[in-house]
Amino acid sequence: MMTDLPLDQVRTLLAVVDEGTFDAAAAALHVTPSAISQRVKALEQRTGRVLLLRTKPVRPTESGEVLVRLARQVARLEQDAHAELGLSGTGEPTRVSVAVNADSLATWFLPVLTRVPEDLRLCFELRREDEDHTAALLREGVVMAAVTSSPDPVPGCSVRSLGRMRYIPVAAPDFAARHLDGPLERVLLDVPVVAFDRRDDFQDGFVRRLTRGRGGASALRHYVPTSEGFVEAVAAGLGWGLVPEAQAEPLLRTGRLVGLAPGRTVDVPLYWQQWKLDSPALAQVAETVTATAAQALRA
Repeated sequence: MMTDLPLDQVRTLLAVVDEGTFDAAAAALHVTPSAISQRVKALEQRTGRVLLLRTKPVRPTESGEVLVRLARQVARLEQDAHAELGLSGTGEPTRVSVAVNADSLATWFLPVLTRVPEDLRLCFELRREDEDHTAALLREGVVMAAVTSSPDPVPGCSVRSLGRMRYIPVAAPDFAARHLDGPLERVLLDVPVVAFDRRDDFQDGFVRRLTRGRGGASALRHYVPTSEGFVEAVAAGLGWGLVPEAQAEPLLRTGRLVGLAPGRTVDVPLYWQQWKLDSPALAQVAETVTATAAQALRA
C-alpha cells in the first residue's frame, strides 16, 4: 500500500539518485544532509532492503531502482492531475524522458517530436543509447519510454512493435577497389571496419554469419560514436560498415558508397516500451511514435 511507502522518503531517494550525493540532494530539497540520511535510512528499514550504494555518485541497488521508478511515475501522474485540474499555474512544461538509439535519432525519430500537439506543452529529454541497452534505463527509472530491440517488456512497462530498421553493408568505391578483391567472407576478416563504439559488435555479427562462425570483423577498426559521423567515416574510406538504409540509399545513388553484398541486409526489429501509466501525455507520444515508425520503418 502507498501508506507503507511514505512519499517524502521515496522522493528523497529519487533526489539523492538524481543529484548524486546526499549533500546535493539536501540542497535541492532545502533540508539538511542529516535529514536526507535519516529519510533514506528510514525507507531502507521500512523495506528491509539496501536501496543505495554509497558510491560517488550514489547509485541505486536493484531494489532502489524499483522505488526510483515509482517516484518518477508518481511525479508524472501528479503533473497530469495538476494539468487536468487546471492547477499547473506555473506554466511548467511536462518533461518526457525517452531513450533512443543513435540511428533512430538520425533517421526517423526526430520528426516524432514535431508531430506531437503543441498544446500538450511537452519538453523532451532524449537519452542516446544503443537499442540493446535502452531497456536498462527503463529498469533504472531514468526514462519513462524507450526505443529498444527487446520484445520482452521491462517489469511495469508495456511494449509494442514499431517495425524493422534495415542496414546495408557498404563501403566507399575506392576502399572497395583496394581492399575487397575476393570472397567477402574471407576479405572482411582482415580489412578495416568502422564501429560505433567498443560495445558495438554489429559488424562482427554480420561477418560471423558470412563465415558461419569462423570469425568476426577485423581488429583494424575505427570507432566513430555518432550516426552521422559513422556514415561519413565509411563514405570517406576509413573502413566498411553497416549503414541504415535511409542513410545509405542517397549515397548509393550518387556513387559515394557501393553495396558489398547484394541481397544480404540486416534487419533490426525495434519496439516501443513505456511505463504502464494512465498518462495522456505519454499516450499521445506513444501514438505519434507508432504512426511515424509505420511510415519510416519496414513492416
